[in-house]
Amino acid sequence: MAEEIVITTGIARHGASRLPSVEVDSFNLELKDDDGFLGDRASKGAFRQILDTLRKPLKKAGEDPLGRKSAEAIGKSALDEKLMGDDIHAAALVHGAIEEFAQELAYVTERFLKSKAWAGTERIVVGGGFRESRVGELAIARSDIILKAEGFKVDLVPIRYHPDDAGLIGCLHLAPSWIFEAHDSILAVDIGGTNIRCGVVETRFKKAPDLSKASVWESELWRHADDEPTREAAVKRVVKMLKGLITAAEAEGLKLAPFIGVACPGVINEDGSIEKGAQNLPGNWESSKFNLPASLVEAIPRVGDHDTAVLMHNDGVVQGLSEVPFMQDVERWGVLTIGTGLGNARFTNRRKNNSKDNDKEDKKEKKSKE
Repeated sequence: MAEEIVITTGIARHGASRLPSVEVDSFNLELKDDDGFLGDRASKGAFRQILDTLRKPLKKAGEDPLGRKSAEAIGKSALDEKLMGDDIHAAALVHGAIEEFAQELAYVTERFLKSKAWAGTERIVVGGGFRESRVGELAIARSDIILKAEGFKVDLVPIRYHPDDAGLIGCLHLAPSWIFEAHDSILAVDIGGTNIRCGVVETRFKKAPDLSKASVWESELWRHADDEPTREAAVKRVVKMLKGLITAAEAEGLKLAPFIGVACPGVINEDGSIEKGAQNLPGNWESSKFNLPASLVEAIPRVGDHDTAVLMHNDGVVQGLSEVPFMQDVERWGVLTIGTGLGNARFTNRRKNNSKDNDKEDKKEKKSKE
């Protein structure tokens, strides 16, 4: 099995608990109460449901300041406008939904913090699509205040990068640092239940060896939920997007590494198969006969002059990894991603960036690969 894994990835195991800079203590943790999965109480859909519930009595009286559309049909920017607009009733309604959702998020976060896997967590970054709005930022800040008021010594903060970029930039932290010495960019894929995004991520390694200045050079988004493709058609589309990005990067003169980092929902097995949690993806991605990393290596066997290496991990883990450079002042930290569900991962920093031990270990790692 170990030999097969090395052949498939070229570098390490998929879904690994030990990564270059962190130990992944837990991910995709499914906590339950009498009403079902706790994550459902702090999802994007949960916020919309809270908002619609608050609107019901107003609708009956014909006084709903948000109009006839359901909360699901009202975009994030529209809610932000209502929140900060002149209509105080609309603003108060959105504020009420924020408060109720913040209480739910705080409760769910407390349950994570009380679990064995999350013990001693010092900071939690919150990503996902919900964070990409003023409404989301206020809900996160309010939850942070609630947690502190209840005696939890933890900071709850919004993720630094735009959530779309975080899922790609985090892929850099799946690769060993020695791969960046001769290359200035990598290919990254972020797979979600609605969208698939592929991009070229510039490392800017010479400016910041801790990858704190990394950025997405170019990306392409495909809303696969609209097309409802088969699994095979989805993979072909991903390959087409990646090949287009390779051509563009080469034309720009970028030194693209022969490495593709993949963020994917679910529990990722070390051989690249998906154990569970991929039910929102097109087709059956949990089949024992399907292996996305192997499919990508077969379709793109080489990048430049070198054999392609593909490494896949859970999407919540990867989004959290984008924060590695900014988490060096704590030891144990986590990520929550608020989207269709509540993605989660807990990390322990394995070593400080830019330390002598770090450099020595990277050199040993590089030598072992040669």
